[in-house]
Amino acid sequence: MKNVKLLLACVAASFTLLTGCQKEADSTIAPAVTASSSAQLSTAAAIERIEELRASLPAGVEAKLQQRSALLVQTDPQYRELARRLLAVEPTPCDDSTPLNRWLDGQLFDWNGRVITYALNYDMLNLPSYYSFVFENSSANQAFGQNGEYSQRLTKSFKDLRRFWTVESGQMVMVAMHGNVLLDQAKIAKTYEAVYGVDKATAATLAQIVALLADQIPQYRDGNHPIFSFNAFALQGFDYPPFATIPDKIVMGDGIMEGYTAIGFGDVAPQAILAHEFGHQIQFQLNLFGEEESPAATRRTELMADAYSAYYLSHARGAAMQWKRVRLFLDVFFNIGDCSFGSDGHHGTPAQRMAAAEWGYNLANNAQKQGHILSPQEFAKLFDAQLPQLVM
Repeated sequence: MKNVKLLLACVAASFTLLTGCQKEADSTIAPAVTASSSAQLSTAAAIERIEELRASLPAGVEAKLQQRSALLVQTDPQYRELARRLLAVEPTPCDDSTPLNRWLDGQLFDWNGRVITYALNYDMLNLPSYYSFVFENSSANQAFGQNGEYSQRLTKSFKDLRRFWTVESGQMVMVAMHGNVLLDQAKIAKTYEAVYGVDKATAATLAQIVALLADQIPQYRDGNHPIFSFNAFALQGFDYPPFATIPDKIVMGDGIMEGYTAIGFGDVAPQAILAHEFGHQIQFQLNLFGEEESPAATRRTELMADAYSAYYLSHARGAAMQWKRVRLFLDVFFNIGDCSFGSDGHHGTPAQRMAAAEWGYNLANNAQKQGHILSPQEFAKLFDAQLPQLVM
């Protein structure tokens, strides 16, 4: 439990998301529209096999998995909103009419009650995140996007960010998160063992169940449904014996980039999300998080990461993006689902986040020396001086 708490505490997450549509509590697995009768029979046989495997699990294992999931839900308020809205556990005041939420809701239209229950029973929504968190520890041979479509752009942006900001980043890595890892029994078994604390035999059985589900439940799309990788986050390196030595890391999920591409922001979203997460890495190195846990403290670090991102994106020696285009993206990005105004994990209101981004843009655009790049320390000092005006 101590290691898992450490694991969760190291995440500076951007779990920014999801849908507000209530799903029907149907007790069947709805076949895909294009599924053949043989595929449906295969699904029925797979479900029978899954139930056999489930019956062989030690007593209380599924409850243990859900307790681990609850730890993550409690750690990040935006993820808590995701879970509540997906399951319609309780009403939420969040406005779910943003283009991204409408798109994702459309992707989940065929997720009935049993499809949701299986995903939650085995914590499938978190498994790809945890696998990348613990076991993806090198930037080498990473492909971003289901078909590698974001690889070139993100690799270049990561290199540029390391050049742009004068922090120690030689050992920092950027890795991908793929939902189809759910099909890989060996990787999922390792994840269950490392994160959930189950024994090898139980982990292997759980991984077999998950692989069958991902392969045979049409709604899961072989693990490629965007919900499984709708995430990006930064974490500070630490030792996690006996499983891994985890370096400073940024994780980029396929699903979150797929979503923004689908609504017309594929040209800017990957770079902007990466730049925000790199801002968190700067904060780790400069010890800008502090000891306090409060809505105001988290809001400060999130708004600062927004400002770091906007400064880099608009700076002539950074990404040099057109601000009007960046602003359109940020208007969508900042309107996603953080309604936890009294929570220690509150990221700031959309207006506050846009104000922070605009401040970062103006700092780059109005500089007397256009080629000059502020140091991360100088930037943070200027930001803290401006923060009271940004949150008014």
